[in-house]
Amino acid sequence: MTEHHDALETRSPAAREADLFGRLPAVLRAAMAAPAYAERLAGIDPDGITDRNALSTLPILRKADLPALQRAAPPFGGFVTAAVGSFGRLFTSPGPIFEPEAAQPDPWGAARGLHAAGFRAGDIVLNTFGYHLTPGGFIMDSAARALGCAVIPAGPGNTEQQMEVIAAYRPSCYAGTPDFLKILVEAAESRGIDIGCIRRAVVSGAAFPPSLQAWVRERGIDAYQLYATADVGVIAYETSARSGMVLNENLIVEIVRPGTGDPVAEGEVGEIVVTNLDPHHPQIRLAVGDLTAAMHQPSGCGRTNTRIKGWLGRADQTAKIKGMFVRPEQVAEIARRHAEIHKLRLVVGRADEVDTMTLKAEIYAEPAGLIDAVASTLQQVTKLKGAVEVLPLGALPNDGKVIADERPVG
Repeated sequence: MTEHHDALETRSPAAREADLFGRLPAVLRAAMAAPAYAERLAGIDPDGITDRNALSTLPILRKADLPALQRAAPPFGGFVTAAVGSFGRLFTSPGPIFEPEAAQPDPWGAARGLHAAGFRAGDIVLNTFGYHLTPGGFIMDSAARALGCAVIPAGPGNTEQQMEVIAAYRPSCYAGTPDFLKILVEAAESRGIDIGCIRRAVVSGAAFPPSLQAWVRERGIDAYQLYATADVGVIAYETSARSGMVLNENLIVEIVRPGTGDPVAEGEVGEIVVTNLDPHHPQIRLAVGDLTAAMHQPSGCGRTNTRIKGWLGRADQTAKIKGMFVRPEQVAEIARRHAEIHKLRLVVGRADEVDTMTLKAEIYAEPAGLIDAVASTLQQVTKLKGAVEVLPLGALPNDGKVIADERPVG
């Protein structure tokens, strides 16, 4: 399957970058009309934010902070200028975080991912994502209908009724979690019901390990992963190349060191930060809290956008040590104070029934007194004492961990 959704997917990377950053200043101006962005971006000249280096100077907005911000200024924290009634649907996700849906076709940008999975006009889609308050069901529903598919709004659960619906409508496509796909197939197999009509699937919202991928494939179902959040919709999607996930169009995605807004080196694991280009609901450098790494080589499917390795863990690595919370941004502050440091990892352990900290530091050079100086900074920043261990460049794993809590569980 090499057919592409549109010409945007195969344009040159330079043309894509020029388009995104050519549109960004107008989005920033629209964002700054909202009180929260006006405060966060005060003094910023939108016309000067025309490349990634300039974008990286803007403050990060952390998804984890949205519940408190929205409680202080309901419903959207002062980050949206459009009237609440101008949106198509209004949702809430755990947190709670309140999300508006734009009143337009495919408002979450999911059609591109469904198309890459082989969904086409005339297909019937069994959509088992939830339709109640959270946007998952509507993300897939609107995308499938934008492609010309008919949608069965099944939602999760009700396995017996799902069997009846599948037998009546014979859907060719499935959308839902990989876990529920397995439940449906097993239920059909145990009852001797034929659901072989389902040949393609998009799955999201849960882990899809290689073992489950193989299990689904053995049942004749060609399944593709989508990476999406309720805030910005589909961020990346799997293609026929089966090598990472291609970033969605109309998004600027950065990979930054956890606890900072600083972009990591190419190929290094870091936190996903998304800027969308929707002037009605702008997201400017939203840190979604997930880890990944970029893959810049061209994809075998012909799409030219950057790929990511998929979900590689959570970026929020806050640890409570001796009763004190230590956060990734504190570790980043230690690095900022010492030019000799390239990369840090704070390892938390336990010895003699007491919490321990060891700050492992990849360094460019080791001038006299560096270990003592870094140990002093560690205590100043965290209010806790810890050991410092210097390491050569490249010694720390490329896994995005800034704080590694290695204390035994239980």
